Amino acid sequence: MPEQNSSASRREFLKDAGTIVAATALAGVAVPHVHAAEDNTIRIALVGCGGRGTGAANDALSVKSGPVKLVAMADVFENRLKISHESLKNRHGDKFDVPAERQFVGFDAYKEALACLRPGDVALFATPPAFRWVHFGHAIENGLNVFMEKPITVDGPSTRRMLALGEASVQKNLKVGVGLMCRHCEARQELFDRVQNGELGELVALRCYRMHPPVGSAFSGPKPTDESEVMYQIRRFHSFLWASGGLFSDFYIHNIDESCWIKNAWPVEAQASGGRNYRGDNVDQNFDSYSVEYTFPDGSKLFHYGRTMAGCHDQFASYAHGSKGMAVISSQSHWPSRAAIYKGQQVDKNNVAWAFPQPEKNNPYQVEWEKLITAIREDKPHNEVERGAKASLVTSMGRMAAHTGQIIRYDDILNCEHEFAPNVDKLTPDGPAPLVADAQGRYPIPLPGLNTSREY
Repeated sequence: MPEQNSSASRREFLKDAGTIVAATALAGVAVPHVHAAEDNTIRIALVGCGGRGTGAANDALSVKSGPVKLVAMADVFENRLKISHESLKNRHGDKFDVPAERQFVGFDAYKEALACLRPGDVALFATPPAFRWVHFGHAIENGLNVFMEKPITVDGPSTRRMLALGEASVQKNLKVGVGLMCRHCEARQELFDRVQNGELGELVALRCYRMHPPVGSAFSGPKPTDESEVMYQIRRFHSFLWASGGLFSDFYIHNIDESCWIKNAWPVEAQASGGRNYRGDNVDQNFDSYSVEYTFPDGSKLFHYGRTMAGCHDQFASYAHGSKGMAVISSQSHWPSRAAIYKGQQVDKNNVAWAFPQPEKNNPYQVEWEKLITAIREDKPHNEVERGAKASLVTSMGRMAAHTGQIIRYDDILNCEHEFAPNVDKLTPDGPAPLVADAQGRYPIPLPGLNTSREY
């Protein structure tokens, strides 16, 4: 994908990351890509044991390209670790080796889990994304390959920091996967090739939809009196922009990213609208409807529609429109894609120009792990940090446009100085939280047109 022009130079990225890069890029030589011949098992440590972390660990332990073993787990919630532990233990037998002494709970638990690995092993990060740069920096310091779930940033400052860390990881020859698994979907890959070869003609518009009832922890009622602010906000991380980028970043990044991939460009600006409806006593920061118009460098558009409301029309899909026809990028959730090209501008079974053969056999959630582990064993280039950071940033650009009511350009969000959680690396269970409730237990929400330079 072509590079996005930006006034923030590489030097500025490195300067912004400061001590992180000093502690990582300069922390020794490239790590070995395999271990000694007598033990070729790649060890894995899971940091963040919720549903997505458990799913990613299951995929990691299912790879076919040589022996792997889960040896450590960490989370800030002991009950989540225990549930994940039981699930993975029951599925994976001797690939699972996490006794009580390698189960760690707390804000520094990630350090203890990663200490169970050797240089060249894999750290798997699936915590709320606010913690991603902290954990990634520690992994680089220790010469560890990484898989980290999306999004990997939530605002401009964390994106600049992540881009610098990505450069440091490349310098150390680390292999890094980012959980934008749609890029590893064989149907979409063939569609990408066909679009780039001109089968749709000139791409003029793309559109994507994620509209369904509330899921995850996107909507939250008042904080329980027996739980600290920090732990409540982490437990309900989809509800808080500092922790996750909100439902917009966590839910919508896949459709936005796959559309930008098919276009083979990143948008340069976004304008958007959104609002809150029927919210009762919910205190989260999210809107429940979003409409975004992204503009690419050539003037073509990507229209994104998000709605998290019950009782409405549901749709979960992405489409591309060109001068010669239209394409389905995804049709029902993330996989199978059912990618296809149609003559004309609508889905019509009588006008199919090409369709990927069904059923689609290789689950991209599994394929992304196969590629990462193979790259580690064969010492092949594999580093998805820059792409993951830019996908996260472009998603945040649309979110910021809706939350401020302004046209937000790529450089605006990249260079925005509003860091949602500047002390995320110093959080403690009972210490100050990144977000403070008012006397009624309500948190600040976006006010488009009133707060125009920051989201809250």
